Amino acid sequence: MRTANASDVPVITLDRSANSGTIVSHIASDNVAGGELAAEFIIERLGGEGQVVQLEGVPGASATRDRGEGFMAGIEGATDIELVATQPANFNRSEGLDVMENLLQAHDGIDAVFAQNDEMALGAQRALQAGGLDEVVLVGFDGTDDGIQAVKDGKMAATIAQQPARIGELGVTTADRLLKGESVESNVPVPLQLITEE
Repeated sequence: MRTANASDVPVITLDRSANSGTIVSHIASDNVAGGELAAEFIIERLGGEGQVVQLEGVPGASATRDRGEGFMAGIEGATDIELVATQPANFNRSEGLDVMENLLQAHDGIDAVFAQNDEMALGAQRALQAGGLDEVVLVGFDGTDDGIQAVKDGKMAATIAQQPARIGELGVTTADRLLKGESVESNVPVPLQLITEE
Protein backbone atom coordinates (compact mmCIF):
# COMPACT_ATOMS: atom_id res chain seq x y z
CA MET A 1 0.00 0.00 0.00
CA ARG A 2 2.72 2.51 0.97
CA THR A 3 4.73 1.66 -2.16
CA ALA A 4 1.67 2.13 -4.37
CA ASN A 5 0.79 5.41 -2.64
CA ALA A 6 4.39 6.67 -2.91
CA SER A 7 4.36 5.89 -6.65
CA ASP A 8 0.98 7.59 -7.16
CA VAL A 9 -0.62 4.26 -8.13
CA PRO A 10 -4.33 4.35 -7.19
CA VAL A 11 -5.43 1.59 -4.79
CA ILE A 12 -8.85 -0.09 -4.85
CA THR A 13 -9.80 -2.43 -2.01
CA LEU A 14 -12.32 -5.25 -2.38
CA ASP A 15 -14.19 -6.84 0.55
CA ARG A 16 -11.72 -5.70 3.25
CA SER A 17 -10.57 -2.16 3.81
CA ALA A 18 -6.98 -1.23 4.66
CA ASN A 19 -5.93 0.15 8.05
CA SER A 20 -3.43 2.59 6.56
CA GLY A 21 -2.55 4.29 3.30
CA THR A 22 -4.76 6.07 0.80
CA ILE A 23 -7.54 4.20 -0.98
CA VAL A 24 -9.27 5.60 -4.07
CA SER A 25 -12.28 3.28 -3.80
CA HIS A 26 -13.46 0.59 -1.38
CA ILE A 27 -15.92 -1.96 -2.77
CA ALA A 28 -17.46 -4.32 -0.23
CA SER A 29 -20.59 -5.82 1.20
CA ASP A 30 -22.46 -3.48 3.51
CA ASN A 31 -21.40 -5.40 6.62
CA VAL A 32 -23.19 -3.02 9.01
CA ALA A 33 -26.47 -3.59 7.14
CA GLY A 34 -25.73 -7.33 7.16
CA GLY A 35 -25.35 -7.35 10.94
CA GLU A 36 -28.65 -5.49 11.25
CA LEU A 37 -30.29 -8.00 8.89
CA ALA A 38 -29.11 -10.87 11.12
CA ALA A 39 -30.48 -9.12 14.22
CA GLU A 40 -33.87 -8.49 12.55
CA PHE A 41 -34.13 -12.13 11.50
CA ILE A 42 -33.27 -13.41 15.00
CA ILE A 43 -35.71 -11.00 16.70
CA GLU A 44 -38.48 -12.11 14.34
CA ARG A 45 -37.72 -15.83 14.81
CA LEU A 46 -37.67 -15.47 18.61
CA GLY A 47 -40.88 -13.45 18.68
CA GLY A 48 -38.99 -10.51 20.18
CA GLU A 49 -37.66 -12.21 23.31
CA GLY A 50 -34.83 -14.53 24.25
CA GLN A 51 -31.16 -14.91 25.08
CA VAL A 52 -28.66 -14.37 22.28
CA VAL A 53 -24.90 -14.86 21.90
CA GLN A 54 -22.60 -13.46 19.24
CA LEU A 55 -19.44 -15.10 17.92
CA GLU A 56 -17.10 -12.37 16.68
CA GLY A 57 -14.42 -12.61 14.03
CA VAL A 58 -10.80 -11.48 14.29
CA PRO A 59 -10.62 -8.54 16.72
CA GLY A 60 -9.92 -5.29 14.89
CA ALA A 61 -10.79 -6.60 11.40
CA SER A 62 -13.12 -4.31 9.46
CA ALA A 63 -15.67 -7.10 8.91
CA THR A 64 -15.70 -7.87 12.64
CA ARG A 65 -16.24 -4.23 13.59
CA ASP A 66 -18.92 -3.57 10.99
CA ARG A 67 -20.92 -6.78 11.39
CA GLY A 68 -20.81 -6.38 15.17
CA GLU A 69 -21.86 -2.74 14.98
CA GLY A 70 -24.84 -3.59 12.80
CA PHE A 71 -25.89 -6.54 14.96
CA MET A 72 -25.64 -4.55 18.20
CA ALA A 73 -27.64 -1.68 16.69
CA GLY A 74 -30.24 -4.17 15.47
CA ILE A 75 -30.85 -5.83 18.83
CA GLU A 76 -30.58 -2.60 20.85
CA GLY A 77 -34.19 -1.68 20.25
CA ALA A 78 -35.53 -5.12 21.20
CA THR A 79 -35.98 -4.72 24.97
CA ASP A 80 -36.73 -8.41 25.59
CA ILE A 81 -33.71 -9.68 23.66
CA GLU A 82 -30.77 -10.17 26.01
CA LEU A 83 -27.23 -10.41 24.64
CA VAL A 84 -25.72 -12.77 27.22
CA ALA A 85 -22.27 -13.05 25.61
CA THR A 86 -20.22 -11.79 22.70
CA GLN A 87 -16.88 -13.48 22.18
CA PRO A 88 -14.23 -13.76 19.44
CA ALA A 89 -13.75 -17.03 17.60
CA ASN A 90 -11.53 -15.49 14.90
CA PHE A 91 -13.63 -16.49 11.86
CA ASN A 92 -12.45 -20.08 12.51
CA ARG A 93 -14.63 -23.22 12.55
CA SER A 94 -12.76 -25.12 15.30
CA GLU A 95 -12.64 -21.99 17.47
CA GLY A 96 -16.37 -21.53 16.85
CA LEU A 97 -16.89 -25.04 18.22
CA ASP A 98 -14.68 -24.44 21.29
CA VAL A 99 -16.14 -21.02 22.12
CA MET A 100 -19.70 -22.29 21.69
CA GLU A 101 -19.03 -25.27 23.99
CA ASN A 102 -17.73 -22.87 26.65
CA LEU A 103 -20.70 -20.53 26.23
CA LEU A 104 -23.15 -23.42 26.59
CA GLN A 105 -21.51 -24.39 29.87
CA ALA A 106 -21.63 -20.79 31.13
CA HIS A 107 -25.17 -19.89 30.03
CA ASP A 108 -28.44 -21.80 30.27
CA GLY A 109 -31.25 -21.10 27.88
CA ILE A 110 -29.46 -19.68 24.85
CA ASP A 111 -32.13 -19.15 22.19
CA ALA A 112 -30.11 -17.81 19.27
CA VAL A 113 -26.54 -17.47 18.01
CA PHE A 114 -25.22 -14.93 15.52
CA ALA A 115 -21.83 -15.92 14.12
CA GLN A 116 -20.07 -13.24 12.09
CA ASN A 117 -19.14 -15.83 9.44
CA ASP A 118 -20.33 -19.24 8.29
CA GLU A 119 -17.17 -21.01 9.45
CA MET A 120 -17.78 -20.07 13.09
CA ALA A 121 -21.50 -20.83 12.67
CA LEU A 122 -20.68 -24.35 11.44
CA GLY A 123 -18.39 -24.89 14.44
CA ALA A 124 -21.12 -23.61 16.77
CA GLN A 125 -23.62 -25.90 15.07
CA ARG A 126 -21.56 -28.95 16.05
CA ALA A 127 -21.53 -27.80 19.68
CA LEU A 128 -25.29 -27.14 19.64
CA GLN A 129 -25.97 -30.51 18.01
CA ALA A 130 -23.80 -32.32 20.57
CA GLY A 131 -25.79 -30.58 23.33
CA GLY A 132 -29.12 -31.59 21.77
CA LEU A 133 -29.95 -27.93 21.12
CA ASP A 134 -31.19 -28.17 17.53
CA GLU A 135 -33.95 -25.60 18.21
CA VAL A 136 -31.46 -22.75 18.79
CA VAL A 137 -31.73 -20.18 15.97
CA LEU A 138 -28.29 -20.12 14.32
CA VAL A 139 -27.38 -17.40 11.82
CA GLY A 140 -24.10 -17.21 9.90
CA PHE A 141 -22.66 -14.69 7.48
CA ASP A 142 -21.02 -14.85 4.02
CA GLY A 143 -23.26 -17.29 2.16
CA THR A 144 -20.46 -19.79 1.57
CA ASP A 145 -21.28 -23.11 -0.13
CA ASP A 146 -21.04 -24.93 3.22
CA GLY A 147 -23.17 -22.29 4.92
CA ILE A 148 -25.90 -22.40 2.29
CA GLN A 149 -25.89 -26.22 2.39
CA ALA A 150 -26.27 -26.12 6.20
CA VAL A 151 -29.29 -23.82 5.77
CA LYS A 152 -30.78 -26.21 3.17
CA ASP A 153 -30.18 -29.13 5.55
CA GLY A 154 -31.88 -27.30 8.44
CA LYS A 155 -28.65 -27.10 10.47
CA MET A 156 -28.56 -23.30 10.30
CA ALA A 157 -31.59 -21.01 10.24
CA ALA A 158 -30.00 -18.48 7.89
CA THR A 159 -26.85 -16.97 6.43
CA ILE A 160 -26.31 -13.42 5.25
CA ALA A 161 -24.95 -13.90 1.74
CA GLN A 162 -22.38 -11.68 0.12
CA GLN A 163 -22.12 -11.31 -3.64
CA PRO A 164 -18.41 -11.87 -4.32
CA ALA A 165 -18.88 -12.04 -8.10
CA ARG A 166 -20.57 -8.63 -8.01
CA ILE A 167 -17.76 -7.20 -5.82
CA GLY A 168 -15.18 -8.49 -8.33
CA GLU A 169 -17.15 -7.15 -11.27
CA LEU A 170 -17.40 -3.69 -9.66
CA GLY A 171 -13.66 -3.82 -8.88
CA VAL A 172 -12.85 -4.33 -12.56
CA THR A 173 -15.24 -1.62 -13.78
CA THR A 174 -13.92 0.82 -11.14
CA ALA A 175 -10.30 0.13 -12.21
CA ASP A 176 -11.32 0.62 -15.86
CA ARG A 177 -12.93 3.99 -15.04
CA LEU A 178 -9.81 5.09 -13.15
CA LEU A 179 -7.57 4.16 -16.10
CA LYS A 180 -9.80 6.27 -18.36
CA GLY A 181 -9.36 9.24 -16.00
CA GLU A 182 -12.96 9.17 -14.81
CA SER A 183 -13.97 9.84 -11.20
CA VAL A 184 -15.06 6.92 -8.99
CA GLU A 185 -17.04 6.56 -5.78
CA SER A 186 -14.84 6.37 -2.68
CA ASN A 187 -17.16 3.79 -1.09
CA VAL A 188 -19.31 1.31 -3.03
CA PRO A 189 -21.61 -0.78 -0.79
CA VAL A 190 -22.77 -4.06 -2.34
CA PRO A 191 -26.18 -5.33 -1.13
CA LEU A 192 -26.46 -8.52 0.92
CA GLN A 193 -29.11 -11.23 0.79
CA LEU A 194 -30.75 -13.18 3.62
CA ILE A 195 -30.68 -16.90 2.76
CA THR A 196 -33.18 -19.07 4.64
CA GLU A 197 -34.57 -22.55 4.03
CA GLU A 198 -37.74 -20.93 2.65
